[in-house]
Amino acid sequence: MYELKIIDLSVPLSPEVKEPTPPSIHYNNHEEGAEEAIRELKKFGLNLTKSDFYRGKLWATEVVNASTHAGTHVDAPYHYGETSDGKPAKTIDQIPLEWFYGDGVLFDFADKEKGYGITVDDFKAQLKEMEYQLKPRDIVLVRTGADKHLYEPDYAFCSAGVTAEATRWLVDQGIVVVGTDAWGWDIPLDVQVMNYLKDPKNNRIWDAHLVGLEKEYCQIEKLANLDQIPKRHGFKVCCFPVKIENASGAWARPVAIIE
Repeated sequence: MYELKIIDLSVPLSPEVKEPTPPSIHYNNHEEGAEEAIRELKKFGLNLTKSDFYRGKLWATEVVNASTHAGTHVDAPYHYGETSDGKPAKTIDQIPLEWFYGDGVLFDFADKEKGYGITVDDFKAQLKEMEYQLKPRDIVLVRTGADKHLYEPDYAFCSAGVTAEATRWLVDQGIVVVGTDAWGWDIPLDVQVMNYLKDPKNNRIWDAHLVGLEKEYCQIEKLANLDQIPKRHGFKVCCFPVKIENASGAWARPVAIIE
């Protein structure tokens, strides 16, 4: 019998998530939906009252005020800078959809401490364990375990991150989409800033992100449930972003598909 398992790799868009830019969500119930409809229809000369709707109610809606980088989202090359590889950097609505569906490869660095910079050798060592070689358009997922701290105060600053050198190496293998369950792809921002202040000449803030100035690639940030994927490769990842015109990023609902 053919079986298909789909694993949700997203976190909710929620004001309860402990990140620097949490969204706000206003929930309109069904009574408020009827009131909204009455107001809007009146603009077109259509005068109704609540009694004209079934049980005096209509639609429920929500109004969300959120950064495109809140919740699980995809960073477009334009997020990293105005140009990439000497050309105008693509916004999220300009990225080929083919980038966002492909073979997944899972790397597990949940045992690494906060601030650890994941290296090329770290990736190579796990590939050797997997007996696998990366190929162009694989979607690389990095587990740090940060999603388990989603509602805790230190969520945004609790994990390992990927170095610029390792990011550059992945892109050089033909990888155009990478993802992490941490708040950001780099080491935590507070560690970056402390390193920079100690030694500005040899440290650059947002160093791995800025690899995107050299060559186009996308990051998925704030993934979840990577520990539920039962194998390290041999599964599909689907991570289509919402089409927001001229945006530097967009929310997404990534999934792992296990056949």
